[in-house]
Amino acid sequence: KLVAMKFMQADEKLLQHHYSDLAGRPFFNGLVKFMQSGPVVPMVWEGTNVVATGRDMIGATNPLESKPGTIRGDLCIQVGRNIVHGSDSLPSAEKEIALWFKESELCPWTPHIEPSVYE
Repeated sequence: KLVAMKFMQADEKLLQHHYSDLAGRPFFNGLVKFMQSGPVVPMVWEGTNVVATGRDMIGATNPLESKPGTIRGDLCIQVGRNIVHGSDSLPSAEKEIALWFKESELCPWTPHIEPSVYE
């Protein structure tokens, strides 16, 4: 379930921090510049196996390797012009959530039907 979302223009410092693990790569500066070329919509999703499920829905990093029906498989053409990011692990997700959101921006909630759906 969605617990946070906002529409924003990410600044260079935020993007450099977010992609710090790629800082030494030749495409790093271009990636940061591309990500600043328009607004982004960061989101926080919560649920059972949410990282793996999210990555299945997003598809492979290289759109040419993504299955039809995934976001990247249907909507992306080049790896350097990706339209979606998903955390690759729970620790990465926790780090990225703290980077993009204040605690007060998270909205935990329980759908009325949840006890009937999940054990």
